[in-house]
Amino acid sequence: MSSSRRTFLKQFGAGAALTLYSRDLFGQVLADSPRGRPLETRFKGMADIVLAEGKRAGCSYTDVRFTMSTALPGTSVILRADGSSGGGFAGGFGGRGGGGGRGGGRRNLQTVPTDAERQPGGFGVRVIHSGVWGFASSPILTEDELRRVTRVAVEVAKASAIAKKADMKLAPVQPYQEHYITPMLKHPTSVSQTDKQAWAQAIAEKARAVKGVQSVNVGCNHNYEWRYYASSEGSYIEQELFTTSPTFSVTARVGEVTRTRNYPGVAGTGGWEFAENANFLANAEKVATDAVEMCTAKPLGSSGMKDIIMSPSHAMLTIHEIVAHATELDRIVGYEANYAGTSFVKLSDLGKLKYGSKLFNVTCDKTSAGLGTVGFDDDGVKTQKWPLIRDGVLVGLQTNRETAHFIGEKESRGCTFGSTWRDYPFLRMPNVHVEPGPANSPSLDQLIGDVKDGVMIDGRGSYSIDQQRYNGQFGGHIFWEIKNGKITRQVTDVTYNAITTDFWANLDGITGPNEWEMHGTGGDAKGQPTQTNSISHGSPWMLIRNINVGAAFD
Repeated sequence: MSSSRRTFLKQFGAGAALTLYSRDLFGQVLADSPRGRPLETRFKGMADIVLAEGKRAGCSYTDVRFTMSTALPGTSVILRADGSSGGGFAGGFGGRGGGGGRGGGRRNLQTVPTDAERQPGGFGVRVIHSGVWGFASSPILTEDELRRVTRVAVEVAKASAIAKKADMKLAPVQPYQEHYITPMLKHPTSVSQTDKQAWAQAIAEKARAVKGVQSVNVGCNHNYEWRYYASSEGSYIEQELFTTSPTFSVTARVGEVTRTRNYPGVAGTGGWEFAENANFLANAEKVATDAVEMCTAKPLGSSGMKDIIMSPSHAMLTIHEIVAHATELDRIVGYEANYAGTSFVKLSDLGKLKYGSKLFNVTCDKTSAGLGTVGFDDDGVKTQKWPLIRDGVLVGLQTNRETAHFIGEKESRGCTFGSTWRDYPFLRMPNVHVEPGPANSPSLDQLIGDVKDGVMIDGRGSYSIDQQRYNGQFGGHIFWEIKNGKITRQVTDVTYNAITTDFWANLDGITGPNEWEMHGTGGDAKGQPTQTNSISHGSPWMLIRNINVGAAFD
């Protein structure tokens, strides 16, 4: 018997009928465990029980994931300023994060937590038995429950084996015993509440000084997630993941019309530096002016073939839908089909498919500061960066241990992820970025100057996509008409059609590294039961020629 298991049994008892749920018991065990020493934590003892039970049941593979999302008291700030002059501020600091954090949507910091939020900790067991996967999970941390859930996972695998077509084949992986913590410059707890309040208030004051502004909202949310993974192949991996999501919006009113301009800050894995780098203060007056102009903006007035210039915050959604999802290997081979379909991409397209123009270079990256960045995926694979599209040609795909062999690769690209302990881990996209042009690339002003008839689009809006990620329609948040190389006016209700390969083939201009930005989403849904993931997509400003643009009319 291992020393870690002896410690676990001594503290909890061999058959302890503890019924404390996640935050109570899980938080206690986590608090009593040394951080950064994955072979000494109390969770190793629990993991060893699961691994031993899987071996006893005849499993060829077993892993267990313990996860917990916890609050960082006093780290998040949200401030609301009402009125264009003389209005008051309302704000404060929350103990919970929100916004663009991992796997979650935004919620009001002052609301009462739901039962699900009070129980964010638990464990999931995955096994391979009879050549197929089995999975089960629980929020109860007792030895009896660890053994029971493992046996349930085995029974699921045995039942599933009746319909199997082939035994599961996993790419090899090196065992790791490591601790990973999100790199950051300023830990969320290292910045005082006074400084955070001053940051938000300066932005709000500058924005509300613009005539017509009704209210201003400035915020920054921090999320923290702890994960522990152990496998029968010898890995014991602890991860501490921090995300920071700055937010800024201005609501204006002109006459009877009220509009809100959302100005997305760059969210990612890291600390308070994401708030400081958001450039909200420098852009506050422009954002407020945009909001006022939105109240009187008119529809484009004409539709047809036009050029479009896409901002990074708008391109994020288009990249997500018709590049990132389309290159998930499980969709390509039909493992994923029920939620949002498969993909137009075929295995035979690898190395051959002309996905876009020669300016179109796309990279998968789970190592940068994007929302999808971790140290290791949920197969225990060290995460990495690799090419997806080079000079317009598809050269790579997103893989994990069970799909790598479909394209003849010997190792996984590290794309397995389960949103919480409740969820079965499967292939999820990494951060997917369009690379900027070289340093001597045209600037945004130069791109605008090269457009005779077009529209510039910022921010995300509505979208519709077919079941193979090939034919889509996209909208945005805010739009400007371009005529003869100049922005003429703000317009409304613009949409454009995108046949994926034709759309990217018309990419005719991109800006350089200085105008590249990364934007993210916390609502990437996939699977049944549905899981939501958080990822980022970076891009330069991009000029797409001769696109079918639609316009709404009053």
